[in-house]
Amino acid sequence: MKNKDLKLVVKEKYAKIAEQQILSTQSSCCGVTACCETLEFSMIGDEYQNIKGHNPDADLGLGCGIPTEFAQIKQGDTVVDLGAGAGNDCFVARTLVGENGKIIGLDFTETMVEKARNNNRKMGYGNIEFLLGEIEDMPIPDNTADVVISNCVLNLVPNKEKAFAEIYRILKPNAQLCVSDIVLKGELPEKIKTASEMYVGCVSGAFQIDDYMKIIKNSGFVNIKVEKEKSIQIPDKILLNYLSLRELNEYKKFDNGIYSITVYAEKN
Repeated sequence: MKNKDLKLVVKEKYAKIAEQQILSTQSSCCGVTACCETLEFSMIGDEYQNIKGHNPDADLGLGCGIPTEFAQIKQGDTVVDLGAGAGNDCFVARTLVGENGKIIGLDFTETMVEKARNNNRKMGYGNIEFLLGEIEDMPIPDNTADVVISNCVLNLVPNKEKAFAEIYRILKPNAQLCVSDIVLKGELPEKIKTASEMYVGCVSGAFQIDDYMKIIKNSGFVNIKVEKEKSIQIPDKILLNYLSLRELNEYKKFDNGIYSITVYAEKN
């Protein structure tokens, strides 16, 4: 699929999630039931339940990590959340920046932005705003953010080099990013790579971990480190929607894997 077609698929599926107001207990990372009936598996579970600032109305279960855990957010910081969805990570970050900080949530799905704004109106926070825009071309000035976070979103961006260049641009000097994302070790079968449902489910759009880290480095970031890594097991019944039993058994012979990682890096 072409980049513009992939974006359209993602936008349509995530708009449907926002409209149906799916809760985290009914969903999974990027591939929730309403998004794609075949991807009914959880990548993160209940980890947010005990996190200060967690908002159940804003938690659609679309994450694959908790980037705020390692982002080194301080009181008074300006934090930009890319692919903010209904705003859950923004509300968590707001507890860390306090009254004097600022949170900017960016999402390219109109329905999701409106849902986030509605959630914020209920909370009554004056230092959180939600913007409509694409990560590859952000409507955010240079040197805006002390911290950029993102949760299981950058794997959905077709041009990852441009995305990280944009992140670098909006960060202040010596500022940092912390992103949770899906990466690969080894190759996926071609039928998985070309399935739009698996792309929306954060699987077929994922990069090899070495390539992912290289993009971050080539964008100018330093002190890059993987803070957390977790293997993701896709149930056989899901893979069999795309592969024959013979193909599945062949795939499982190799040392292939899908992982969620949380990466920290600093602007040089």
